[in-house]
Amino acid sequence: MRSQMNNEKQHIGQLFDRIAGTYDGLNHGLSLNIDKRWRRKTVQCMPKASHVLDVAIGTADLTIEMLKRGKAEQVTGLDLSEQMMAIGKVKVERLRSKDERLEANVDFIYGNAQQMPFDDASFDGVTCAYGCRNFSDLDAGLKEMYRVLKPGGQVTILEFSYPKNRFIRFVYDLYFSHILPFVGRIVSHDKTAYSYLNKSVKHFCWGEAFVQHLTDAGFQDAQFKPLTFGITTVYTGIKN
Repeated sequence: MRSQMNNEKQHIGQLFDRIAGTYDGLNHGLSLNIDKRWRRKTVQCMPKASHVLDVAIGTADLTIEMLKRGKAEQVTGLDLSEQMMAIGKVKVERLRSKDERLEANVDFIYGNAQQMPFDDASFDGVTCAYGCRNFSDLDAGLKEMYRVLKPGGQVTILEFSYPKNRFIRFVYDLYFSHILPFVGRIVSHDKTAYSYLNKSVKHFCWGEAFVQHLTDAGFQDAQFKPLTFGITTVYTGIKN
């Protein structure tokens, strides 16, 4: 199972390219729009920064929340899915057309989070929403985030976690193991993408275990904040 999932992670950009067209609709619909609240909570945990790197920017939902809240003057997004980023570019431009006060620049860069094409200490802040569990090497990705972050900058990560409450965990397992893969397969016409999502969440670390990975990567004062019964978690850390 784990070797199969690692193989899928090697081709993660292609997987998200295939489902890019239905990704946002499924995310918002299947979460009953709670995912939007999670991103708002994540951005609230961020200090204002001049230049933010959004790792695994995808369709730019987290970046757009940053722009709306005035948390970044410039955002550089990195992703392995060109189709997801293409949708993100359209969404950012649509937002600009609705609000002319938004002056932040957003750049979309194709690249691997474990081998970032950026100089050391290039960014005032680093974010990542639901991308870390897709890294084939989590520690390498976190160390790259640390490398490109300026001293004093904060990393802010939003990722799925596993509820501790037995009843919530039962419902969670039922949803992720059966409902999500079935609906995702019907809507996206992709047999593997949403079964991969289920597996990637179940086999990923969370809570104190993820905080330890942040600490091992060099981050100080690493903390975590569970949201919605622990279904998802916000992690933060500082580069001294």
